[in-house]
This record gives sequence, C-alpha cells and structure tokens, in this order.
Amino acid sequence: MRSLIFVLVLLVLLSDVPPVRSGPNRYIKSLFSTCWRLKGICRKTCVKKEEYHIFCGTTWLCCVDKKYLPIRTGK
Repeated sequence: MRSLIFVLVLLVLLSDVPPVRSGPNRYIKSLFSTCWRLKGICRKTCVKKEEYHIFCGTTWLCCVDKKYLPIRTGK
C-alpha cells in the first residue's frame, strides 16, 4: 500500500515538470554572442570604453572597444 501511494505521488510530481526546450537560453546566447571579427559583443547598450560599429540583428548593438575600431577617414 505504501509503495502504491509513493508511485502516485511521484507521478503527480513528474507531471508538473515543465517541458524542456533544446538549445541555449535566448538570454545566454545573446549575452555571449560575439560580432565583428570576434572583437565585439552584442548588447542593448555599450559601456563607456566601447562604441557600436554595426548592429546584431534588429535591436542589439555590436559594441567594440575603441582600440579595435577601424580608422575613420573624412568628416
């Protein structure tokens, strides 16, 4: 009788577990994604020492350290 109750409780607990998605989490993937010759990082906003060079997707900026940016010519 005890084992039957244990099995029923176990089945109830296992049925409550949410389904797992395959692949990395969207937040983790965007946090560690690199861009522009592996010198930049895709973020929402850049820190003080960085400047955005190109876009990562539609809403993220490719933040690159100023020393790795190409030399700008002209005005």
